[in-house]
Amino acid sequence: MAEERTRGAGSRFRAHESEVPGFGEIAAEFLAEKKNRGEGLQLAGSQSTSLKGNCSGMVAKLLAILIVGFLAGALPGPVLAQNCGCDAGLCCSRWGYCGTGDDYCGTGCKSGSCYTTPRPSSNIPVPAVVTEGFFDRIIDQADASCAGKNFYTRAAFLDALKSYPRFGREVYVDDSLYEIAAFFAHVTHETGNFCYTEEDNGASKDYCDETDTQFPCVSGKDYYGRGPIQLSWNYNYGAAGASIGFDGLNNPEIVATDASISFKTALWFWMSNVHSVIGQGFGATIRVINSNECDGGNTAAVHARVEYFTEYCNELGVLPGDNLTC
Repeated sequence: MAEERTRGAGSRFRAHESEVPGFGEIAAEFLAEKKNRGEGLQLAGSQSTSLKGNCSGMVAKLLAILIVGFLAGALPGPVLAQNCGCDAGLCCSRWGYCGTGDDYCGTGCKSGSCYTTPRPSSNIPVPAVVTEGFFDRIIDQADASCAGKNFYTRAAFLDALKSYPRFGREVYVDDSLYEIAAFFAHVTHETGNFCYTEEDNGASKDYCDETDTQFPCVSGKDYYGRGPIQLSWNYNYGAAGASIGFDGLNNPEIVATDASISFKTALWFWMSNVHSVIGQGFGATIRVINSNECDGGNTAAVHARVEYFTEYCNELGVLPGDNLTC
């Protein structure tokens, strides 16, 4: 519910930021990935390899040197890249490795056959899943006095959806249905079945990050939760506005007065921050949207989100899977 929020959608997640890990993290992630793929890559005489342990001093340095030498000598050329010198047909990932698939050619791909066109997706269109009946079963539970009762409409959602064609269009149908169920579970919780357009008592809370110089707060404007996902914080309003085409810093109120823009901000935040972690389970999406609820912060809110999610999964005929909480 909107009144349960303490920081709002984003909780310091930004679509335009990424941190490049150091060599130790890259090596550990690479070795873990190879192990998960059943390729058995490990240091001689060890059962597993990780640079994220408690090594220190000379031990850590020696281990790093051993891994560098091992990778340089043991891996085939197309896997380990130096300065992104990949063979034809391969992609240079954001970490500097050559290969194919999402990990290499997807987000952050530096060169090679990077994805420049949408990948194949399921043939089930989102409107065929989010039917009038599906939408109405949510909003019909809102009281007639709710501000969102006559604000949120399926037509506004479908209009916003045109700007985000990758939403709910994964390679496998079940993955598409899973994402749609997750999105509407969060929306249902955040808005109280499409009742709220704004956060309760939002104006009394401070959602201005004065350290953000790219999207500085405007005097007299409040950046509390608004819309289906309860967009919050000046940096999210600024970034969403720049992407969608409205002045999020000077006119944050439009998220609660223009239904199409309102749904666009929800889909913008989802595709920018949530879409990439949904494969980790529903719990990971909760942590992105409102991390303050996780780790015992608000167990009741987490369980409410999970309950909506499992309900929609059952309705759409897809398994909710594991890792439901955070």
